[in-house]
Amino acid sequence: MELLLLSSSVKHGTGFLEHAMPAVTELLAGRDRLLFVPFAKRDHDGYTATVQNAVGPHGITVDGIHRSADPVAAVRDAQAVFIGGGNTFRLLAALHRLGLVAALRDAVRGGTPYMGASAGTNMACPTLRTSNDMPIVQPPSFEAIGLVPFQINPHYVDPDPGSTHMGETREQRIAEFLEDNDVPVLGVREGSWLRVRGERAELGGTTGARLFSRGVDPRDLAPGEDLTPLLSTEPHFDS
Repeated sequence: MELLLLSSSVKHGTGFLEHAMPAVTELLAGRDRLLFVPFAKRDHDGYTATVQNAVGPHGITVDGIHRSADPVAAVRDAQAVFIGGGNTFRLLAALHRLGLVAALRDAVRGGTPYMGASAGTNMACPTLRTSNDMPIVQPPSFEAIGLVPFQINPHYVDPDPGSTHMGETREQRIAEFLEDNDVPVLGVREGSWLRVRGERAELGGTTGARLFSRGVDPRDLAPGEDLTPLLSTEPHFDS
């Protein structure tokens, strides 16, 4: 599989996908069309136009799947797929409704390059259980596409020791997840991403990540670190 799983599509001080454009163009090398899945946001046409403006200068034409009469066929015929960020629950509900979860899984496992950002990165995990989003709609299942066997928490934010906020930190929320689910969680900071090439995985970007696993202390990961062992994860989710 060829995967590019971005923590976010925008990094502070840069334009849409600008911070990751070398990785984007590397993933899409030799391809001139990109199928975009905009269902995490309400304005599908506007979202698709944003993606087109970002990648158009690199010779890539973006097709919004929402304009397709047969979304499953569009996935099957796509040169590459990009699922953008927004609300994860809204996105997954749409993927289930349109029969796209299995279609995307089959296409990507068959060789179609996949790019996700934020909610789109959550979709590459077994479930959406490590999303940061409010459940504004109810999907029929938490099951996502399952391109990697572990969970990712995009937009990961380290605890601020000077904060007076009394709610849970992101680290505490992930610890709660691990109490009921035995599967690693990769907290990817904004500005970083996971790149999977076949049977190898590597942390890209500039800000690094933090790996959480049940029963062991969290571990900070530097850009460029080999994350291939995570691809051999055997997850256990409590019902």
